[in-house]
Amino acid sequence: MSDKVSKAQQRAVQKYVKNNYDRVVLTLPKGKRDEIKQYAEMNDKSMNAYIVQAIEEKISQEERM
Repeated sequence: MSDKVSKAQQRAVQKYVKNNYDRVVLTLPKGKRDEIKQYAEMNDKSMNAYIVQAIEEKISQEERM
């Protein structure tokens, strides 16, 4: 079985992501990316999932104030 993804599959995934997600560019100080990656891995999460969870927790805290 081939691990290659067809151009049609790539376009389908790109279309799905475009229609279902917002993208944000995040600029971090040097070294902070690696630190976040380590914490995400320690929690068995992707960096994206870890960052989203952190943002959601922060918003939840502020809503309770």
